[in-house]
Amino acid sequence: MDRIYDALKRQRKEMLEVLKVLVEHESPSHNKALGDVLAGKLAEFFEELTGGRTKRIPVEGYGDFIRGEFGDGEEQIFVVGHYDTVFPEGTLRERPFRVEGNKGYGPGIFDMKGGLTAGLFALKTLKDLHIPLGKKVVFLFNSDEEPGSLKSRPIIEEEAAKSKYALVLEPAGPGGSIKTMRKGVGRFTLDIGGKAVHSGADFTSGVSAVNELARQILFLSGLTDLEKGTTVNVGRVEGGTVSNVVAEWAHAEIDLRIATEEEGDRVIPQILGLKPCDPKARVEITGGLNRPPYRRTKDVEALYLMAKDLAAKYLDFDLPEISTGGASDGNFTALHVPTLDGLGAYGEGSHSASENIDIDRLPERSALIALVLANLK
Repeated sequence: MDRIYDALKRQRKEMLEVLKVLVEHESPSHNKALGDVLAGKLAEFFEELTGGRTKRIPVEGYGDFIRGEFGDGEEQIFVVGHYDTVFPEGTLRERPFRVEGNKGYGPGIFDMKGGLTAGLFALKTLKDLHIPLGKKVVFLFNSDEEPGSLKSRPIIEEEAAKSKYALVLEPAGPGGSIKTMRKGVGRFTLDIGGKAVHSGADFTSGVSAVNELARQILFLSGLTDLEKGTTVNVGRVEGGTVSNVVAEWAHAEIDLRIATEEEGDRVIPQILGLKPCDPKARVEITGGLNRPPYRRTKDVEALYLMAKDLAAKYLDFDLPEISTGGASDGNFTALHVPTLDGLGAYGEGSHSASENIDIDRLPERSALIALVLANLK
């Protein structure tokens, strides 16, 4: 165990070279052609660095998934990380990969190509140091996490159900914190129909879809309960045509976050059961829960405390934990198996032009992953 961190610090340059390749292969979620190229590169890296085996899983509409296996054993540990990003093709021309001081910049470097690099080198170091695990590691690289993991969810849940533990290589929280709770996420679409008339000549004959939407927004916002960790956000609205026509249509997109399944049972039926405030308006609501809550169970707590002890003993730092309203594939693995999330890179600016990671601490993060893997019983 004492040798892991020193070995990874010696590989800092090699880690940076691999990270550069990953960042310079753009991989927007919905660009299958670009995703497929990076999928092939990830399979190459997995085999070359870890000596493991890979299987390419064809996916329609997204880059293919890569399933890697490392080691042997009847039991398995599941590691998951996505390689898709929110940045469109061409972003790299505007913001190329670069290193300034101890920071590395580039689209997707924090969320989450830094985490993928840390995971790959954790396995490489375990192999190089001949540290036995007693369990095989199944590593899934998926390409559709940002839009909601619609294609990869069945695979993620299947692998998690066969595993004893799951590790998620999403970016670390503030101060390098581990994420031990994530809210569940719901997505809904609200469409309202009214009746268009001239707003000056025939106002009373009209039915305003925009007015109806305004009333519905007030009701939806009232479902928020901060004490219970529930938020309902109407994040996008549109409707009508011009100012002198009563609006015939309106549209809204709604985001729901819940900390518990019980809150989902309370709120989701109310959202899906919306009725018109104006009986002459038409209301259509669709959607549901996209990701279930990832709860901090006793098993998750025990897994976190083990990681915290390892960080203190071998890496000489305190490993904090946080809960977050953001979701990840950890929401799916936690349905089946104790999960640690946020094991990826230190950094900031996720999904923004300033996205960056702390290059100097990348070996430390990789060492944490390796230590956790080596100590899971």
